[in-house]
Amino acid sequence: MNVLNRNINNIFFIFALSHLIIWTVVPSLTNKNLPLDTIEALAWGSNLDWGFNKHPPMSAFFPEVFFKIFGAQDWAFYLLSQIFVLIAFYYVFKFAFEIFRDLKFSLISVLLLVSIYFYNFTTPEFNVNVCQLPFWTLVVYYSWKIYSSQEINFSDCFLVGLFAAVGFLSKYLFIYLLISIDLLFIYLIFFKKTKKFDFKYLITIEVFLVLLVPHLIWLFNNDFITITYGLNRTGLESSGILDHINNPIIFLSKQIGILVPFFFLIWLLAKKIKFKLNVKDKKLIFLLFINFMPIILMFLTSLITGSKIRTMWMTPFYLFFGVFFLYLLKSQINLKKINSFLYGFLFLFFLSPILYSYISLSQTDKRTDYPGKEIAMKIQYVWDQDFDKKIQFVTGDEWKAGNLSYHLKSRPKWEGFNNKEILNNSSQFICVGDVCLGRY
Repeated sequence: MNVLNRNINNIFFIFALSHLIIWTVVPSLTNKNLPLDTIEALAWGSNLDWGFNKHPPMSAFFPEVFFKIFGAQDWAFYLLSQIFVLIAFYYVFKFAFEIFRDLKFSLISVLLLVSIYFYNFTTPEFNVNVCQLPFWTLVVYYSWKIYSSQEINFSDCFLVGLFAAVGFLSKYLFIYLLISIDLLFIYLIFFKKTKKFDFKYLITIEVFLVLLVPHLIWLFNNDFITITYGLNRTGLESSGILDHINNPIIFLSKQIGILVPFFFLIWLLAKKIKFKLNVKDKKLIFLLFINFMPIILMFLTSLITGSKIRTMWMTPFYLFFGVFFLYLLKSQINLKKINSFLYGFLFLFFLSPILYSYISLSQTDKRTDYPGKEIAMKIQYVWDQDFDKKIQFVTGDEWKAGNLSYHLKSRPKWEGFNNKEILNNSSQFICVGDVCLGRY
């Protein structure tokens, strides 16, 4: 048994390492420039604060740490993205073992995620969605520890609060997971009364709120700009009566479309799909809440407000779908006849990077084809003709100015778009179009 478990652990390690190598190397070789969201994150990171005009701070913090270590090396930021994905995979693997007590099913729970393009095709672009992934799985994993334990552990409550705060500071939509878990505990404690309230639960809330304080102060001082941006992205202000019907239907249809390859792999595992929902099954209740309650809440948001739900916002929502459906269909899965599933898995595993490479090389008008490095070299040459000191700041939109901040050898700080105060107080600066750079 130990030999079998060791072999499965080795298979998981080989899968994880292969995933990391492929999705670091492929975009590094086929893209000429980093994607838009990664450049934005690096622009914000050059001048770190407790929030930015579009998002809270964590998606900028991690790229900046990597920039300090590796500098302007594109592959490093593809690697960063894959590290976040693999941490998520690892905690899905660990959580699945808590549910199944069987490493074979734990492994399959992760392999199933290859069929969802959020966890392969879109991962080279480090952004707020990818930034949430490890913290989503960590919150679920340690919430399960609290949920399944007879005696509440202080460290589990502390870690849930910590990872919940970092996740929320990655993207506000993380709140949908937190609300879902809170609803689960409220249901168990106050309605079903199968779990007693413990004051240690408050540790989670305290840690969460304390870690949010700096960002909340920043929000107040900046007129809640990130929240305004998020609401504008939903098209809420211009929504009409029909949007309360059309947008939720579009949302559901897109989710079904995304999951078609996933359900194909499920079908290969259990070709006769029959199941019964046992509402007294504690594991099943937990899985239902963490998998479906966030999606239901998102659907209700669209239904009630008429807002548009962008597809990429759902990136972390399906991380535990493999665990749920395996648990639901476990009795119908014959692992001795798993070859068809493995063929399907391998097909999808290699298809995604092949398609990514083809699109990246065949289409030449994408953001990742932007000649950021060449433009930076020309700007540097112009600057050097007039000034003999380093460029310290750059202003302009996150894309053009952000590329200069990333590629210029002095790593100037990004100071926002059209920052006239900076320019008025600067004795040395040049402007090219709507981008300006200079010294403080």
